[in-house]
Amino acid sequence: MQTIEWDDFAKIELRAGTILSAEIFKKARTPAYIIHVDFGAEIGTKKTSAQIADIYQVDELVGKQIIGVVNFPVKQIGPMRSEFLLTGLYTDAGVVMAVPERAVKNGAKLG
Repeated sequence: MQTIEWDDFAKIELRAGTILSAEIFKKARTPAYIIHVDFGAEIGTKKTSAQIADIYQVDELVGKQIIGVVNFPVKQIGPMRSEFLLTGLYTDAGVVMAVPERAVKNGAKLG
């Protein structure tokens, strides 16, 4: 494990957001969803591809709050442009989303 400085961590924009919609990413090589998230007025709505289909069903995602990295550059994933990274934890069953323990304002910064 590499040690980082506080200033390195402070550069990462980890923000809370609410999932507005989720759909199966049909052209993904690995089972994934296209997720649209509201990160509040300052950041707006962003989309990403998330490989969370092993654990979550599309119909249970809308309305959930998540934590995302919103200041990575846009990344082309097949035919879509991913605008943020949905954070999660790897398990034997698949990726479990990192979520706030209680409801917070969309755009709230983790830090």
